Amino acid sequence: MPLNFSRRKFLNAAGTSVATFTILQAGSARTYAANEKLSIACIGVGGRGGSNISGTESQNIVALCDVDWQRAAAAFAKLPSAKRYKDYRVMLSEMESKIDAVVVSTPDHHHFPASMTAIRLGKHVYCEKPLTHSIWEARELRKAAHEAGVATQMGNQAQASNDTRIVQEFVMDNAIGPIREAHIWTDRPSRGLHGEYWPQGIPRPTDTSAVPDTMAWDLWIGPAPMRPYHPAYAPFKWRGWWDFGTGALGDIGCHFFDPVYRALKLKAPSTVEAVSTRVNEESYPLGSVVTFHFPARGEMPPVKLQWHDGGLRPPRPDALKDGNNMGANGVMLVGEEGVILTDWDNGWHMFPENRAKEYGTPPEVLARSPGHHEEWILACKGGPKAGSNFDWAGPLTEGILLGNVALRSQLRDDLTQKKLLWDSDNLAFTNHDSANQFLRRDYREGWQV
Repeated sequence: MPLNFSRRKFLNAAGTSVATFTILQAGSARTYAANEKLSIACIGVGGRGGSNISGTESQNIVALCDVDWQRAAAAFAKLPSAKRYKDYRVMLSEMESKIDAVVVSTPDHHHFPASMTAIRLGKHVYCEKPLTHSIWEARELRKAAHEAGVATQMGNQAQASNDTRIVQEFVMDNAIGPIREAHIWTDRPSRGLHGEYWPQGIPRPTDTSAVPDTMAWDLWIGPAPMRPYHPAYAPFKWRGWWDFGTGALGDIGCHFFDPVYRALKLKAPSTVEAVSTRVNEESYPLGSVVTFHFPARGEMPPVKLQWHDGGLRPPRPDALKDGNNMGANGVMLVGEEGVILTDWDNGWHMFPENRAKEYGTPPEVLARSPGHHEEWILACKGGPKAGSNFDWAGPLTEGILLGNVALRSQLRDDLTQKKLLWDSDNLAFTNHDSANQFLRRDYREGWQV
């Protein structure tokens, strides 16, 4: 997938054609005056896209794209002067000379083609989590951003929080001793952090529904295999379907894995294995447990990291009293001398309580963030790299999506649990070739990037 992608080829895919173009090379991005604003185009402006508009509205948002203009109505009303589009390929071709950066807030299956197209036009990119729908896409997007020399950020907002820095400072200060075990859990998809629900563990609907008048269904499907419209897919409920979303792990993992990766200095896992409720060809299971093993890093010992979703939780550690609530969503690091955990709403806490009282709080040694969106805006204007730039977000996404590959490989093996041995350098499982088919996907005709 070379970056010498012609504008003619790109525009032909979108149904138009004009002359060729030259992509910005690394280090060639233009400079900005101190008070100059970025010109931004937003792809996907309903739902999460509306929040990203709020996060970047200090800049000049000049174009909005959404396949459903009813869902986009609030954004259109907020930014009446912005040009409106339904097809981001057309928007990026027509607005190429008028924009500096692109915000991608689409369903997961569009993250890669939308972001890659923008990068190949030399545009800075902010993309919602997870970075991509497949592991291969995450690797390719990271490489492309490097070659283009653009500023990037993935939308896992908690990476910019003080809490993420505090847990790193706990570990840097050896507050609970060597850590060999960590757990992450969520109640999704059963309820969700904010009361949302999307179905999983179900077959494809067999009844039919009319496409809403305001929706361009063919564009919503985009690179995925075509299927009839059904409200079981859109809006929002796409998360639970293999073709469109990345399940509970893809939805929450980039938030919850991030502080663990940072604090424990994790890179690629060496093995991954999964157990779950029944898996089918259409949607993610109702609940699962995925176990990742990471090798030693310098003086830090090997770590077992377990993911639990669908309301499943790890066993309570001995350090917690009966009255200590682990929460419906949380992260826990288990050390030789105690545990630290968060229920994601009330910060990080150390247990047992007597050790916590004796220890207090870790020294503040890490710089605090100006804000998640602000990091990206400053990076676009020549400042430091954003905290979740694609050099960080790409490997993080790869690791998380390995769990989905382990889940899906159960189906092809008649639910036989296997520990998959991962060779990150070569992007392949070394002991189970049939699982390698899930590392990337095919694209519908007209949507190849």
